[in-house]
This record gives sequence, C-alpha cells and structure tokens, in this order.
Amino acid sequence: MNYIATNIKHLRSLKKLSQEAFAMQLNVSRSRIGSYEENRSAPSLEMLMAFSDFFKLPIDVLLRNDLRKGNETSFIELGNQRVLFPIMVDESNENLIEIVPVKASAGYLNGYDDPEYIEQLQKIKLPFLPTGKHRAFPIKGDSMLPMKDGAFVVGKFIEDFSEIKSGKTYVLLTLNDGMVYKRVYNQIEEVGTLKLVSDNSLYKAYEVPAAEIVEIWEFTCCINTQEYTEEELKISSIITMFNNLGVELKSLKKQLK
Repeated sequence: MNYIATNIKHLRSLKKLSQEAFAMQLNVSRSRIGSYEENRSAPSLEMLMAFSDFFKLPIDVLLRNDLRKGNETSFIELGNQRVLFPIMVDESNENLIEIVPVKASAGYLNGYDDPEYIEQLQKIKLPFLPTGKHRAFPIKGDSMLPMKDGAFVVGKFIEDFSEIKSGKTYVLLTLNDGMVYKRVYNQIEEVGTLKLVSDNSLYKAYEVPAAEIVEIWEFTCCINTQEYTEEELKISSIITMFNNLGVELKSLKKQLK
C-alpha cells in the first residue's frame, strides 16, 4: 500500500502549515498539494525528492509506512529500523531542540531510542539553526580545548555516514564509549572506521568501527555556560600555538624525508 497521500497531509499538519503555505515552501501550486493529499494524482519522482528533502525522511519511508502511527516528537519504528522523527515545532512554528542535561548524559546510550526519555528532555528555541534535527549535548573535561567543561554543543543529526566531513567536529554516541565530542576523520570507505581526535594534544587519537556508532551529530554551534578568564584564554592560545607548531614540524619532517 502507498501511504504518500496520508503522510504528506500528516507531516504538513505537524509542521502547522496550511496547504497554501506548504505549496509556497516547495514552489508549487496549492491545488497540486491538494491533489496529492486527496490521492487524485501521484507525485512525480522530482516531487518525491522535494518531499524527502523538506521532511528529512527517505522516500521509501514516505511511500511504504503509515507515519500517523509514529510518536510526533521523537522516533518511529519501522520494522527493526529506528528512524529519527524530524519534526519538532512549538506553537509559533519554530524549531525546538532537546537538551541532554549533564545528569542524564550517562543514561543517553540507554535512552536515545526511548520516546519517553527523549520526550522528558528540556527544550529550547534557537531560530538561527539551519534546517534539520538538532540536539544539545553537554561537554565534559578538557579534551576539546578551548571548549570549556560544562558547555553545550548543538549538533545536527547525520543520517548518512558519507556526509561526515574529515576535520569537522561531531558528537558521537558509540556502543563502548557512550557520548563523546571529537574531531572526526572519515576512514569508513578505506578501513571501516572513524578516527577520533582531541584538539588537546594530551589525549591520544583512536579509531571507532562504523558498526559501533549509534548516532552522530555534526557541530552547529556551542553554548558556553561559564565565562572564560583571561588566564584560560592565554593558556588556550598557547596550547593552540603548540598544536599548530606540532603539525608544521610533522609536515617539515615529511618533506625532509
């Protein structure tokens, strides 16, 4: 059975968009949206791709699954596959993000796919965020200086590992290490792993098999909960200088060889 008609209407309603407003978002006529929702005509492949991009859901999910049965604020279960539900809006139609508090971060590995766990998380609005599903995670320790202990990293959910850009920072949920924030180097095609590197050179880099990665969130912005002191900024600048010097020395060593 094809669920595209009911799914379009359901997802549009969750976004609190009228047919006319939705049509404007996709640059099509209101009557065209109406014909799809009333099942009077079938969307072209081009339109299916547009729906998929807008709702951040695979085309196959839009076609084959009745999304009305899903939890509106967290996850839907499709057989054995867990799909992150992409829509979280408030009464003003502004995207909300969930905050994983420090006290709850230890249990995130057990609760990440539990709708009740996600539902009880506090939520905030950050209207400047790009399109996508976002979540805020607490930072612990000093492995990612100058990111301060107690800060929060807001990340955008990454569904496809091929989207991971080497050298960028990500929040990862892994089976063995739980939640970590690291600079990531994508080695999946070559050796099936991600290399995780700390910006603080006192911490050694390590590799994580792709099969052990439960979730990955791309850095969007950070929220500092404490002010930096002048001394901390000086120390951070010195560490950055030495880290950069180390990279330059390694490059020079290779050239001399």
